[in-house]
Amino acid sequence: MSKQAGLLPVIDLTADAQCCPPLAQSRVPAQTAAVLAPAFKALGDPVRLQLMSMIASAEGGEACVCELTPAFDLTGPTISHHLRTLREAGLVDAERRGTWVYYRARPAILRQLAGLLSVEPAAVA
Repeated sequence: MSKQAGLLPVIDLTADAQCCPPLAQSRVPAQTAAVLAPAFKALGDPVRLQLMSMIASAEGGEACVCELTPAFDLTGPTISHHLRTLREAGLVDAERRGTWVYYRARPAILRQLAGLLSVEPAAVA
């Protein structure tokens, strides 16, 4: 995605505001879809969806990789690959503390993705 970043319009995925109208209200522009698709694609894998859930629901708002890895019957490098995919998609932030890495969900982005999938009818003015 970084190679395409210069070609796509800037959509502030870190802002608290909704990025675009819900799918049920209007068509998503192609450029917006290209920016948001990597986040949805990252969540399309069952392991990454579970990791995202574990991170987002972790006490204190963050989870250590040392807490995440034992929850799966997968190797450490495989878990690291999935966590890197979530990080590259902008869904989590990571911070190294000594030998461990701690992950935090990015709630603003999750709200934007959820808002896009909202099926609430448009407000009547």
